[in-house]
Amino acid sequence: MQSGLYVVGTPIGNLADFSPRAIEILQNVDLIAAEDTRVFLKLAHHFDIKTKVVSCHEHNEKEVIDSLIEKIQDGQSIATVTDAGMPGISDPGFRIVHAAREAGANVFMVPGPTAVISALVLSGFPTDRFTFCGFFDKKKIREDNKIRHTLIYYESPNRVIDTIKTLAEIMPERKVAIVREITKIHEETIIGYPADLVNMDAPRGEIVIVVAPAPDKKMSDDEISEIVNDVVASSTKSAAAQIAARTGISKKEAYKKLVKKS
Repeated sequence: MQSGLYVVGTPIGNLADFSPRAIEILQNVDLIAAEDTRVFLKLAHHFDIKTKVVSCHEHNEKEVIDSLIEKIQDGQSIATVTDAGMPGISDPGFRIVHAAREAGANVFMVPGPTAVISALVLSGFPTDRFTFCGFFDKKKIREDNKIRHTLIYYESPNRVIDTIKTLAEIMPERKVAIVREITKIHEETIIGYPADLVNMDAPRGEIVIVVAPAPDKKMSDDEISEIVNDVVASSTKSAAAQIAARTGISKKEAYKKLVKKS
């Protein structure tokens, strides 16, 4: 093995996604730095990986990285892995890669699945420009809404309904895709406007939320009428607010369309 840091992607759910190269690298490096040694050892046992493992997570990275870089500079090969997916993507890994680069050490990529890109493709939303915003932060949502292309968030299942309610308030005109359990048995993608999804049963499992780009043109009368039909079952005041938010017309104009519809 050539000395250096090997950034190794691990499966995000389906063990069959673990590449033969990743397994070979992990079997042959001198040391593996894992986010959670207990989680990784289950994977290691399944694939007969007997390499020594040390802990390297967000709470101890600063303390152990210097030691790991010294080992690399002494000629050792070290792999870094997280519990699932690519190190450094809302997971530990960034700091050790940065430190290796600063030290002039070799850094090698052993790619694997990542929930961010998988969810983006599954959503069917534009992929030419997108921003990954990490875990959803309600305090930053208005700022995020200024980004007009596709947005991607991680979210926990116990908060996802509250997040959809926030999106319904701040980004009502942008479709969202709730992608859950990627590569697993219960993989599912649910797509709709936030207002259409707020009453859904809370999805379980690992969640990624993808938000479609903001509309760049004013809706036609026919498109507005379609939305009026969609929300007309709500109370008039609530429906008018939804229509105004999703179409860009004023609440007064939305109310007139509702009255006309009734």
